[in-house]
Amino acid sequence: MTSDLLAPLDLAFWNIESAEHPMHLGALGVFAAHSPTAGAHAADLLAARAAGVPGLRMRIRDVWQPPLALRQPFSFGGAAREPAPDFDPLDHVRLHAPADDFHTVAGRLMQRPLVRDRPPWEAHVLPGQDGVSFAVLFKFHHALADGLRALGLAAAVLDPLDLPAPRPRPAPPQRGLLPDVRRLPGLVRGALCDAGRALDIGASVALSTLDVRSSAALTAASSGTRRTTGVSLDLDDVHRVRKAEGGTVNDVLIAVVAGALRRWLDERGDGSEGVAPRALIPVSQRRPRTAHPQGNRLSGYLIRLPVGDPDPLSRLGTVRAAMDRNKDAGPARGAGAVALLADHVPALGHRLGGPLVGQAARLWFDILVTSVPLPSLGLRLGGHPLTEICPFAPLARGHSLAVAVSTYRGRVHYGLVADAEAVPDLDRLAHAVTEELAALLRACGP
Repeated sequence: MTSDLLAPLDLAFWNIESAEHPMHLGALGVFAAHSPTAGAHAADLLAARAAGVPGLRMRIRDVWQPPLALRQPFSFGGAAREPAPDFDPLDHVRLHAPADDFHTVAGRLMQRPLVRDRPPWEAHVLPGQDGVSFAVLFKFHHALADGLRALGLAAAVLDPLDLPAPRPRPAPPQRGLLPDVRRLPGLVRGALCDAGRALDIGASVALSTLDVRSSAALTAASSGTRRTTGVSLDLDDVHRVRKAEGGTVNDVLIAVVAGALRRWLDERGDGSEGVAPRALIPVSQRRPRTAHPQGNRLSGYLIRLPVGDPDPLSRLGTVRAAMDRNKDAGPARGAGAVALLADHVPALGHRLGGPLVGQAARLWFDILVTSVPLPSLGLRLGGHPLTEICPFAPLARGHSLAVAVSTYRGRVHYGLVADAEAVPDLDRLAHAVTEELAALLRACGP
């Protein structure tokens, strides 16, 4: 495996990170255990299998004078993935003492940054004190893997799945140091289109900051601490709401977040009247048939969550309409597409401006609500079936809460990660998620 320059957005994630605000994503999987020693056996399996996964050997190295094969415009001051010469899986797989609450431990582990001079991932095995379960917390830096690629890396160390062989991909075209002159007219047109799109995005970002009422609970001063929890819902119940009211499953899942925030804010005394926080809904721009790894290719939709609306079905209708407008405009325009502007910033600009960008995240959106795909097939580790999965999104500076959602074998799993000092009552918010889906079902009728 050779070196691979980080894509612009990967480089941005790498440079906006700080020790107090790490930019890794995570997932807490709970497995049914056949014996009290299942957790220790799982840790041994993970370490042994990780040694044979090339993607887990990759570290991130600063690039000031890249070798000829890597030279690209604006690469000065960038970074590249390269195989770590001294990779040891035992540095990345840890077996912990038995725990009676997996989320308490996961929260403490999520607030620890990954070691930047080693391949930026970890797997923490947490045996359950009950002896009939264990959990594994996977952490991947967002510069190493987005949600989809992180899933692939994690699946590579779980028990093998009987999947069809992937289609062979064509070799990537060789690129010279200068563009082909025959392509210059198209490149000029593309540059002009990109400039126009950048102006559209910039204007949308500016407008999105006007006339917004969020909640201090979502944008409190960051302490760098972390708390996690999760909640599981019946996917059939979500489909009942979707079939009754129209739209998509994702519309329902986002509306559940809006309603849960309303209940939570009112119960804690913060008040929800008039509150409409800006939710960033990431959208993958990855081309599935591309031969060469592209790194993170994310855009996003930005919507106002109708937290202040007291009617569950009205909230769902508002979310559905907002998502439809975003889809009509496409993921390449609008305030949510601001991540695409990373492609137009030189590598050195990411390095120098990363800390400022990280601090500006709260000016762009108030809460992240992201979906992480999971396979429908049952996952196992050492023969032990995965029974629950809670995905965790990175928590940016200036934000108190991030929400990630996955569907797995007939269940919807919400993973909540929060600033532990700003949101000490995260379990109450998780309960409000369950209450909101119940309210939607009642409103839809029999």
